[in-house]
Amino acid sequence: MLPSVEAWFASHTWQQPSWTPAELVALKRGRTVSVVLPALNEEETVGDVVSVVRPLLGTLVDELVVMDSGSTDRTVEVASAAGARVVLREDVVPWLPPLPGKGEVLWRSLAATSGDLIVFLDSDLVDPETAFVTALLGPLLLDGGVHLVKGFYRRPLRLESSGGGRVTELVARPLLNTLRPELSGVVQPLGGEYAATRSFLESVPFAAGYGVEIGLLLDVHRVHGLSALAQVNLGVRKHRNRSLLQLGAMSSQIMGTALARCGVEAESGPLTQFVQVGGEWLPDSTDVLVADRPPMAHVIKKG
Repeated sequence: MLPSVEAWFASHTWQQPSWTPAELVALKRGRTVSVVLPALNEEETVGDVVSVVRPLLGTLVDELVVMDSGSTDRTVEVASAAGARVVLREDVVPWLPPLPGKGEVLWRSLAATSGDLIVFLDSDLVDPETAFVTALLGPLLLDGGVHLVKGFYRRPLRLESSGGGRVTELVARPLLNTLRPELSGVVQPLGGEYAATRSFLESVPFAAGYGVEIGLLLDVHRVHGLSALAQVNLGVRKHRNRSLLQLGAMSSQIMGTALARCGVEAESGPLTQFVQVGGEWLPDSTDVLVADRPPMAHVIKKG
């Protein structure tokens, strides 16, 4: 790592965060906290994620929202029964038809919530912990100069016993080391568990798809500098695994967003992959959307 990155890593990385909810409540000083869970067909796990956040409601956490991205299973019913307020993507910024993708519902969640600080947790987590929320909020409440806190963790899935996932190690990390080496100290740039200030989130565009995490990472560095970024160790994170074909489409969105943020034009288009059918290899195309939503501050003002 560069010397400046080593210094940032030493001062802005918490390997063993141990803040208690009571300690963090004392640091809120009038600020409010929203926890947002983006969800698409997560009936098997969303209830457990909601349940670990619920004990913090009314003290550290002021609102808990599940943003549904068009689920066709019982995600909405399960999340509501577990105690979350469920918001459908079509009901927020309703004058704009929704685009497909995770980033779209995260972007719309800004208009559906009111917290000064926002914590995002993926709703496909297995064995989630309440400590995820407290760890992510710690640096934001302690340091007014921090605007984005990324979680990192061990992923005990097949060969992914440590470090990031396949897309992180094969796509995101090489891209960042090449295009923005100042961000080479980020352990898991694509992690879905992170927290940020509303002022930052509303001031930047959101990639509509899976490029949302790397887009926010590059934007916080561009707007506020490396010192505005922190990271915390969340221990172990378990979630469902995806096929290589799915990861290929995900990687295309991430690459498109990263390249666009670094001044290289990237457009939506088909991704051609190959599948084996009856002993033959045949092309299989997937449309990959590379699109940004404008800063929410502009949309709310205009609306």
